[in-house]
Amino acid sequence: MKVLVADKFEEVGLEALADAGFEVVYDPALKEEALRDAIAELKPDALIVRSPLVTAEMLNDSLRLIVRAGAGYNTIDIDAAREGGIRVSNCPGKNAAAVAELTFGLILSLDRRIPDNVFTLRQGKWNKKEFSQARGIKGRTLGIIGLGHIGRLVVDRAKAFEMEVVVLSNHMTEQEARDLGVSKARDLLDLARSSDIIAVTTSLTDKTRGMLGTEFFGAMREGAFFVNTSRAEIVDQEALLEAVSNKGIRAGLDVFADEPATPEGEYTGPLKDHANVYCTHHIGASTDEAQNAVALETVRICVEFAKTGEALNCVNL
Repeated sequence: MKVLVADKFEEVGLEALADAGFEVVYDPALKEEALRDAIAELKPDALIVRSPLVTAEMLNDSLRLIVRAGAGYNTIDIDAAREGGIRVSNCPGKNAAAVAELTFGLILSLDRRIPDNVFTLRQGKWNKKEFSQARGIKGRTLGIIGLGHIGRLVVDRAKAFEMEVVVLSNHMTEQEARDLGVSKARDLLDLARSSDIIAVTTSLTDKTRGMLGTEFFGAMREGAFFVNTSRAEIVDQEALLEAVSNKGIRAGLDVFADEPATPEGEYTGPLKDHANVYCTHHIGASTDEAQNAVALETVRICVEFAKTGEALNCVNL
């Protein structure tokens, strides 16, 4: 089976693919027209991607499997793949710990203003008077939107910080909430009103796209924290900007509108210099542990497909 790896991929994964007997073509720079042309020329049986868009025009008769080396698969036209008989699989949960860790990194940064501390000292200024003012997160209420792999790990870490936790999840029962030691929010506005800090860990779907807008941010407490390590499209960014500018909301964002789609580039958007916003560079899943786990899961999917024709974690059956 020929496998085209069209994105950065860990060495442990490349070695495992080769050891499994696959013909591996590795070109992490492929995207857009170059990716389309490579698929047409090489005619791979399987395609492995992370960030490149995989559109309907890229698909051909040779391709039987697409693996998203990560959890989200919104960059792949899964409907077109289904129509062409191509299975699309992902690697859910394998980078969950890394994203949960960054979620708390952003929460602690917002509370203790760690980036501002560092930046000010690098300018040669000492301002303990300013930066010694923080509320702390022990005993505060963390609202979590979504209770998948990441959300559950965020709950675990919140408990370690002795926080109260309220969760909004369509799939969590009252008994599960009791077992986890959390409260269950009735709806988005209930969660917004009852939380000091809100973490978005839900996946992007047609139902969640744009669901956090003016009404939601209007219901949040004055001075509350908002953290998004999920998907930018879930948030109405204009509504968020209004909240951070006029309501004292502080935001920690690993994902946001108009972020560069390349490893390096320029960002000149409205979040760049906002005093109440900390942005990271879409690095939630970017730890060695997470990337190795994703790579090995990707290999497992390819091996099983080659053996049985079954696509593990298939999202477009």
